[in-house]
Amino acid sequence: MKSFFRTVLGDLPSEKMGVTYSHEHIIIEHSLPTDQNPAFLLNDVDKVSRELKEVYKAGGRTMVDTMPSNCGRNVEKLAAVSKASGIQIIVPTGIHLEIYYPPHHWRYSYKEDQLAELFIADIEQGVDRYDYAGPIVERTSHKAGMIKLATGDDPISDHQDKIFRAVTSAHIQTGAPILTHTNFGNQAIEQVERFSKYGADLNHVVLSHVDRKFDIIYHRDLLQTGVRVEYDSAFRWKDTNYTYLLLEKLLPEFPDQITVGMDAAKHTYWKSYGGEPGLDFLLTTFVKKLEDIGLSSYFDKLFVETPSRLYAFKKS
Repeated sequence: MKSFFRTVLGDLPSEKMGVTYSHEHIIIEHSLPTDQNPAFLLNDVDKVSRELKEVYKAGGRTMVDTMPSNCGRNVEKLAAVSKASGIQIIVPTGIHLEIYYPPHHWRYSYKEDQLAELFIADIEQGVDRYDYAGPIVERTSHKAGMIKLATGDDPISDHQDKIFRAVTSAHIQTGAPILTHTNFGNQAIEQVERFSKYGADLNHVVLSHVDRKFDIIYHRDLLQTGVRVEYDSAFRWKDTNYTYLLLEKLLPEFPDQITVGMDAAKHTYWKSYGGEPGLDFLLTTFVKKLEDIGLSSYFDKLFVETPSRLYAFKKS
């Protein structure tokens, strides 16, 4: 079987992935997260499509959406945006941080095997039109192409460990890649330890936001495990830009393990909503800075080669 990745509109050969944003929030529907912070609301198909068209014009071809089950995911809007913009979108299943769910959410009562079955169904059958808001489940033709989990600043809890086991089980059974949220890089090595313990293939696991922790030794220890990482804070730093410093130090040593994105989850970052810097930042300002610091030769590694291997379904 040829290597492939799974988009909201169907499977494609990995060589068709092209320039990839490895961690984005493309659609965030009305949900608890948007109630908590209205800037998270990203549900206007026309505005989102217009922003993604600019990314396409700049050379972008694939984006990884990272809003998983029942916290703002809208698979039908993701499909509409993909059709309108030409951007290939990888849809997530999985579970986000606890803060994005009510305290008595089903994530707490479902057993490990039930969670795994839910993730597998998203990947193999299609994502629920109602995003598990229940009680009816109506599966669409749009399938998930990635599994997400998240940990916070505190040590990994027993509940989170259940999510690790369910996500890894679904990964092993389907071959779907795994993406994680870290809070400022915290618990990253502990995440890898659990994935290794439960049998995940670290070549198909990426830990996000780790550039928000500026500790070269910590990053080197993390990368030496073989896991992939995703940096997305280049546009956030106000003074010293630690993302560029980390890339300068680590990219020559670990050229096949680092990916990049923006994680622009607030519409205040989107030009189409009247914000800035806009999602084309990554292929304009960021790429220009890579040239300035002598890293332009790594463009294909960051944007094409590493994502195409990472987000490919693992062959059984």
